[in-house]
Amino acid sequence: MKVEYRNFYSSNLNREMPFKIYGHAGKPMLVFPSSGGSFHEYEDFGMIDAIWPFIENVEITVYAASSVDSNSWLDFNLHSHDKAVIHNNYDRYIVDELLPFIKYHSDWQGGLISSGCSMGAYHAVNFYFKHPDVFDTAVALSGIYDARFFTGGYMDTEIYLNSPVDYVKELEDEWYLNHYRNNKLIICAGQGRWEEDTLRDTRLLDTVLAEKNIPAWFDYWGYDVDHDWTGWREQMPYFLGKLKESGII
Repeated sequence: MKVEYRNFYSSNLNREMPFKIYGHAGKPMLVFPSSGGSFHEYEDFGMIDAIWPFIENVEITVYAASSVDSNSWLDFNLHSHDKAVIHNNYDRYIVDELLPFIKYHSDWQGGLISSGCSMGAYHAVNFYFKHPDVFDTAVALSGIYDARFFTGGYMDTEIYLNSPVDYVKELEDEWYLNHYRNNKLIICAGQGRWEEDTLRDTRLLDTVLAEKNIPAWFDYWGYDVDHDWTGWREQMPYFLGKLKESGII
């Protein structure tokens, strides 16, 4: 398996943003790290090993991104509005800087997969909904989808526009809705330890999408599946297998 380390300066974030690449062909999958995690944690916690057959069989190439969560949503010294503003700079970094590189590097002009675990699942879903012309597939494991979780309940316009359970519920733009109805969304949560918050938000998003007639696969795993890498290492290859059966990868 080909592995590359890359690093370039982001003008939107005014910092170096390292990332890693696993594989050399197939549908690109952008992976966001968990809370406070790094671009190499997906490898460190065995996720690359868990899904390596899909990489080896040139079905996917994994791009493991850095985040700025410690300086945005998870920085409790910041005003909640400023958290969302910094996240919006991260959004521009992903869409305007990293994604053009991915398309060039992979020679791929179609839709990408967004994915992640825990905080990474929040990003995977938020980017999927905000940029459905870029991400036509998302696999989100144990995520939070209500941005109030990061702001102590505070809400303003910038936070609202990054809170999927809110902006999708009120969305009427057919351009977005038609993309959602033609794309593929998989959201999973366990029912074991430390999954209470993610289960709440997963069920809430499940309800929102059903009311909007937006298709998605919500999968609830057992009471023995905790908010932990052990469960995610089982879930990710399972869902990639389903995407392969569907011809998406």
